Amino acid sequence: MTSPYAEHFPALRSGFSYLDNAAGAQVPSHCIHAISQFLTGGSCNVGQPYAASQVATALKARARAETAEFLHCLPEEVMLGPSATALTFQVGRALSRLFKAGDEVVISELEHESNAAPWRALEAQGVKVKTWRAHWPEGRLEPADLRALVTPRTRLVAVTAAANSVGATPELAAVAEVAHGVGAWVFVDAVHSSPHHLPDLRAWGADFAVFSPYKVFGPHLGCLYVRRGLLAGLPADKLWFVPDDSPQKFEPGTANHEGWAGWLGSLAYLREVLGGGQPGREGLVRAFQRIEELERPLLETTLERLSRHPRVSLYGPKQPQGRVATFCFNVTGLPPRAVAEHLARQGVGVAAGHYYATLAADALGLMPDGAVRASLLHYNTQEDVERLMAGLDSLP
Repeated sequence: MTSPYAEHFPALRSGFSYLDNAAGAQVPSHCIHAISQFLTGGSCNVGQPYAASQVATALKARARAETAEFLHCLPEEVMLGPSATALTFQVGRALSRLFKAGDEVVISELEHESNAAPWRALEAQGVKVKTWRAHWPEGRLEPADLRALVTPRTRLVAVTAAANSVGATPELAAVAEVAHGVGAWVFVDAVHSSPHHLPDLRAWGADFAVFSPYKVFGPHLGCLYVRRGLLAGLPADKLWFVPDDSPQKFEPGTANHEGWAGWLGSLAYLREVLGGGQPGREGLVRAFQRIEELERPLLETTLERLSRHPRVSLYGPKQPQGRVATFCFNVTGLPPRAVAEHLARQGVGVAAGHYYATLAADALGLMPDGAVRASLLHYNTQEDVERLMAGLDSLP
């Protein structure tokens, strides 16, 4: 059965089963039309008195404000950039000028390399980087283990809101309680969780966070959150006239205005189609309640079917609780790339490799080939799950 949301997603009309959503979601017509409308109305920069420039100026301000609603923070705490990875490296460079030899950083074993490499680079100046080990094969992070790692020298704890490999979702409020208890900041990678659960930075207790609109049905962009009160004290490579307390200090160069127009279109899709037409944060809350309702049966069915498949070794949480609909597995007797290629010929798109989650892959003994990953979103259907399972059943 075709997804009832296929009418809003042109790519879904092809009949192909997109199950590599962890690498990027499909985009709704709202996003596509918003990009086209901005570009056809006059592509220009911000800050000038003529009409098209005023449109661009207002658009960027609105993108910042609506992203703040999405994250549950203030507009002045939001930075708009090219990717979560690029923005994380910018924060890493800033902290390299603040941290000293003997300071400590803790990174979890579930991290995408973009939330590990910037902190590991601090080792060159004497910062000690510790790894918060997960419990495998579930990929469970225990706050008690973190408590045993942190010390008064710990300056930062880097943790994902959802593992892009095995789908596990750590208890972020508990992480923040432990980190803040020793005076450390918390950097949350919300990239993989954001299409499944609406971010709530206030509830999480995050000091820094990143996410990618292209994982949330939008264009290829990235967003950074820096808690108010921290921004002015962060060194940055910026133009001299940009104020120290301005988000623009981490936004060098001209913004991708058409991309931000598309992101606003994606947010409109969420509010109008899934959120009952409610404006503001309330519309997004309702939208993600609906998303969770739609994903729950997909998660439960896929988890159950993969868990009992005779040739599949499934990694990650064994219960629906504490995970998102991202499934990391291998098939007995076949390399993951061969499985992905076979499924592609059956009209099913999945990933194969380590998906930049090399810490997790190494802990599971999966390097260098990695594993297969199937990742579902609200626009997927039970038919997609059936096609995945039929493809696995037909493997040689």
